Amino acid sequence: MAKIFVANLPFSATDAEIEELFAQHGEVISAKLISDRTTGRALGYGFVEMDDAAAQTAIAALNGTDFGGRDLRVEIARERTERSDRRPRREW
Repeated sequence: MAKIFVANLPFSATDAEIEELFAQHGEVISAKLISDRTTGRALGYGFVEMDDAAAQTAIAALNGTDFGGRDLRVEIARERTERSDRRPRREW
């Protein structure tokens, strides 16, 4: 299974629209857009999970294509690394 990073999405995009877009290239396991924790506003990026072969096909087909007036950036997601420059979260 591959996790795909999708950026430069229109802020009006929904999980269902992204899932439908990627489903044209193979079975989508999950599609999740990221939103701001405080405001709930979309941040313009998200993640899609597909099997490896379908993911490669989707990346090749969708990277740089127009979606909602914006050129998508589609690539394999990198592992999240711990940032040492972050301040600890405040406990209220």
